[in-house]
Amino acid sequence: MEIEKAIAALNNPVRRQILAWLKDRSNFPPALPEHADLDGVCVGYIQEKANLSQSTISTYMGHLKAAGLVKSERHGQWTFYRRDEEAIQQFLALMGSELSQAGN
Repeated sequence: MEIEKAIAALNNPVRRQILAWLKDRSNFPPALPEHADLDGVCVGYIQEKANLSQSTISTYMGHLKAAGLVKSERHGQWTFYRRDEEAIQQFLALMGSELSQAGN
């Protein structure tokens, strides 16, 4: 993981909020029946909850994905996003380690 990319992606309160919302699928409307077996949340639901334009949400999700904090999966015209829990834990461990190092 590139820690600088993750920090840059998290340097926006809406992107941090999206990441927090994605922790619990119940923060969004139920999936459509044809998507019930898919992991993640449709980008349209994220856009609706954030009350931002589609292009802004696409940009934000691109930042989170480039940082490795979310994964995406395309199904037809729909893109679904979910947190990458392993990458998030790795980021937190790296940050903790970096911030706790004594006087380098």
